[in-house]
Amino acid sequence: MPAKKTTARELLFGDLWEFDPAPESAPAHIEPRYGLYIGGKSVAPKSKKYFDSISPRDGKKLSEIPLANAADVDAAYQAAASAFKSWSKLPGAERGKYLFRIARLLQDRSREFAVAETLDGGKPIRESRDFDLPMAAAHFFYHAGWADKLAYVAPGRSLAPLGVVGQVIPWNFPLLMLAWKIAPALATGNTVVIKPAETTSITALKFASILTDAGLPPGVVNIVTGAGETGAAVVNHPLAAKVAFTGSTEVGKIIQRALAGTGKKLTLELGGKAANIVFDDAPLDQAVEGIINGIFFNQGHVCCAGSRLLVQENIAADFLARLKRRIATLRVGDPLDKNTDVGAINSIEQLTKIRELVQSGIDEGAEIHQPTCKLPKNGFYFAPTVFTNVSQSQRIANEEIFGPVLSILTFRTPEEAIEKANNTPFGLSAGVWTDKGSKILMMASRLKAGVVWANTYHKFDPSSPFGGYKESGFGREGGKHGLLDYASLKTQDSR
Repeated sequence: MPAKKTTARELLFGDLWEFDPAPESAPAHIEPRYGLYIGGKSVAPKSKKYFDSISPRDGKKLSEIPLANAADVDAAYQAAASAFKSWSKLPGAERGKYLFRIARLLQDRSREFAVAETLDGGKPIRESRDFDLPMAAAHFFYHAGWADKLAYVAPGRSLAPLGVVGQVIPWNFPLLMLAWKIAPALATGNTVVIKPAETTSITALKFASILTDAGLPPGVVNIVTGAGETGAAVVNHPLAAKVAFTGSTEVGKIIQRALAGTGKKLTLELGGKAANIVFDDAPLDQAVEGIINGIFFNQGHVCCAGSRLLVQENIAADFLARLKRRIATLRVGDPLDKNTDVGAINSIEQLTKIRELVQSGIDEGAEIHQPTCKLPKNGFYFAPTVFTNVSQSQRIANEEIFGPVLSILTFRTPEEAIEKANNTPFGLSAGVWTDKGSKILMMASRLKAGVVWANTYHKFDPSSPFGGYKESGFGREGGKHGLLDYASLKTQDSR
């Protein structure tokens, strides 16, 4: 009988570091069927059609989601337009009170919402609990504070609301992206029609109960669900004064073409292929943790994920060995288990895309490394993956994989690192690891990325604007810059 193969985890830790399952037991309170949220009420879709929301954790049905058609979207816009008349005239301090209530209610129900987010999206419960929910509440708190201070955002000018804002959000951070979009829109006096992603609509529909409990006036926020046709109806509706979209670059281009010449204001936060650059003077163990967080956070379902590692050639072998040892300790599995580091891939469609791009890397000659890990039999899972011997021409170095896949390239000089990092149509984010402050400033000024992290990665704050340029979109979310994208500027009377 052949001897049992020893895994890297066992070589490192033996049996000392095995954890018993620690499943999250809080109820998610998911309804078997939801309605659209229009005019402050839950209403059945005019299409009379519903579709299933499937949990990537085990492939099982969670709920039935309403399929909104053009008539439903029009009803949402009419409700938002009616509500705008009074909401836009409400004093900023009063609008801020509603935002504060929403933030506190999210905090009160954070555990429930975190479980729902994990069940619907597949991300580890630790991330939903410790990042998504606190950050979503923080965005409402932050913008509540600005609601009565809009005269101070732009010196010499005041902000005026635009009207009804149409918003379309992605599936990777459903509740957080909702907060990013809704909070600044309401703070500046706009009303909203928002469409969540079809695979992750549950927390948005649950959020309707938060709005009701907060006493938000009917029609100020309207939530419609569906797939591409519903999103197109939201984007193209004539009552939309502004459209805000977060998602793929391909869809972003379609939206930009559709709105060209309409006069509608537009912000796009699109794809990325970020470079995480490690110099030979970097704190290597700290950098390893940053690389792990940069690509395996939320299974790599992050537009600003550090999916390209550029490591200085003279430390590449040592750094790769450290990285592989660390990857061997990652726990892949049930996202409801508090010990899980890498959860489930969001959908079978996304898993298929990841597999196809990984196979292309193998076919094009890159060397693949995956730790030995037992994936759950049910649900959608993919092992953490690292590619070495990657060339700039390969698909895995150019296309956004949106999964737990890291491509590693090397460089010799800072100039070469800058050239390779910028050799992409995207421009959303980048990371720099070095102990030289002057080198950080030099790199940050030359990297073509909207956000550059130094000796850290994936650090977010509501007061800091986020966004990119080139094919990663335009406009900013968060901070004063994000407020400006939801308002028109008027010159203040100097008298």
